[in-house]
Amino acid sequence: MRVVLDTNVLISALLVGKSTSAQLVTAWRRGQFELLTCDLQLQEIRAVTRRDAVRALIRPALAGELINQLRGMAVWIDALPPVERSPDPFDNFLLAMAEGAQADVLVSGDKRGVLAHKSHGPCRIVTVRLLVDALVLGR
Repeated sequence: MRVVLDTNVLISALLVGKSTSAQLVTAWRRGQFELLTCDLQLQEIRAVTRRDAVRALIRPALAGELINQLRGMAVWIDALPPVERSPDPFDNFLLAMAEGAQADVLVSGDKRGVLAHKSHGPCRIVTVRLLVDALVLGR
């Protein structure tokens, strides 16, 4: 299964080590699905984790470790198709990754953003809990 994780899911996994987001990142690290990423997502992770409020909660080394794992283990998407569908223009790259890499699932916690679409072409857009349950329970 090919999966795009919204940056908010990756940041949440760093913030709360026992969260459902962290469970999802652990499942990826164990090879339960292929994680798709691109340079724009790594830039967003760097920008968010450098904010003072977030730095107080996430050690820079932990954020750097995640970025290194994404570079080394995730499927890298070089060319993104143009997509302008999300109410938040900064989330269009997530839909572009899903489209360009033929993702099966895009996972987000952003109810007003990409999650509201429920799908993008053949890619389903789901919550973290839904994918964790599917992986753990085989639903």
